[in-house]
Amino acid sequence: MEKSTMLEELNQKIATNILRKPTKVIQNEESLISSGLIDSFSLVDLALLVEDSYGIRIEDYELNVETFDTLNDLVNLIIKKQSTANLSKRRDFNR
Repeated sequence: MEKSTMLEELNQKIATNILRKPTKVIQNEESLISSGLIDSFSLVDLALLVEDSYGIRIEDYELNVETFDTLNDLVNLIIKKQSTANLSKRRDFNR
């Protein structure tokens, strides 16, 4: 999936499922946590949404402003984790 598509999809999922404001448009660099848009309770919901939607595992230590504060941060984390998982699968396949 292309990054731009993932940004749009994640924007819609957060607006609808986390914020409960389906018409809200979140800018790619808009602060989610540090601005208070997403609180600590919603952060856990967001992590679960990302894990379920993109087939990755978010570690507890990754639930912070540096990793989760913007859509761009989230998408970069998803891409990194998906590529790491794919690399692991290829290594296991070649054994």
